[in-house]
Parts: sequence; C-alpha cells; structure tokens
Amino acid sequence: MDKLISIIIPVKNGTNYLKEAIDGIKKQDMNVEIIVVDDGSTDNTFELAKSLGCNVIRNAKSEGPVKAKNKALTVSNGQYVMFHDHDDVMNSGSLKVMYDVLEADDTISAVMCKVKDFISPEIPDEEKQRTSVKPEPYYGLFTGAVLMRKEIFDTIGPFDESVTAGEIIDWQTKMDRNGLKIKKLDLVSTNRRIHSSNFGKTQQKTEFKDYATLLRAKLGRK
Repeated sequence: MDKLISIIIPVKNGTNYLKEAIDGIKKQDMNVEIIVVDDGSTDNTFELAKSLGCNVIRNAKSEGPVKAKNKALTVSNGQYVMFHDHDDVMNSGSLKVMYDVLEADDTISAVMCKVKDFISPEIPDEEKQRTSVKPEPYYGLFTGAVLMRKEIFDTIGPFDESVTAGEIIDWQTKMDRNGLKIKKLDLVSTNRRIHSSNFGKTQQKTEFKDYATLLRAKLGRK
C-alpha cells in the first residue's frame, strides 16, 4: 500500500463548495486521510465534513487558517502532507504524480505544481465581468499544489501564527534556510475557484502587510 497522505482543509462556513473539493480528493484514488478544521463555522460545515468521512477538528470560534494548519499537523498521521482550500478542486491523477516524484527521490522534501484560476459558475454575470483571473497556470499557492514530507516540520517548525496570510512565503523561506529542496513540476494539479468570498480577496490588505513583514525579515537575515 502507498504511504499515507494527510490532506488538511481549513474552512469556515464551507458548505457551499466543501463536498466538491473532497470529491476531487477522493477521485485521486490514493491512500489519504482528510482532516477538516472547522474554524468557527455558523453553518453545517462540521456535519457535512463528518458525513463525508473526514476527521474533523472543531474550533468554537475562528482562529484563522494559519493556526488551523498547525492544529491539524499535530493530529495528522501521514508521512506526506498537503494543504487544500475548501473551494478548490484537484485534477484527477495529479496527487499520484506528485507522490511518485517524492518517492523516487529522497533528496526532495516537497514538490510544487501549478494552479489554474476559474470563475465559479454560480456568481452573477455582472460580478463575472468585474472579476479578473490569471489567464495562465501559475506557481505560488499551497492549495492542492504542494505535497511535502511531514518530517520537514521537525526541522522548520510550525507555521508562524503571527501572520494571517502569506504563510507560504514563510514556509519557503524556512525551507531555503534549512537547505530543503522543493522541486517544481510542470503540472496543473488544482483548479482555484474565484468567487465573491475568497479568503485572498477578503483579506487582501492583511495579506500584503504580511508579505511585506516576511520579506523584510528575509532581507534582514541576509
């Protein structure tokens, strides 16, 4: 049997897209455990995730996605870890490709694929016209695009909980600082849903602030 992969989904009020995301993970036909962190939802996210066979951690109040990732890591059992947003959808077969690359080369600590934006079909036409998406696939996001060895966290430690967003920059910086290799694959692993309540859109100002703080820290160390 393949080694276990822990797929971690932090989510708040995710009944709109969570099932589609989990269905996409299950279609990978890999040895996975799906850990959903219900981060203070006021809808039926907890019940939905449980009904879909996920291991669910329930926060009474929202603590944010970075703390959710750290909390899920402490209970994960997989030798590999992937983080996945509740509103994105993995392409069939992509997890197998990522897994095989890591299995074939133990000098690689993580693989990073590309994501492709798509506008969620249910949003109003007027909003679709105002919404811009990147026309080509791109690197730079955790969600469904990075598979890593869990053991790296023994070296780099947990995510920096002082940041609300931009934790991938913190992660990449720590990986680089510790000489841990990330291999980029020319593969579109995941479709990133663009809709009115994307965390990246609603937290954009905070995200830019976190990016600037992390960049200054990186430059300071140099």
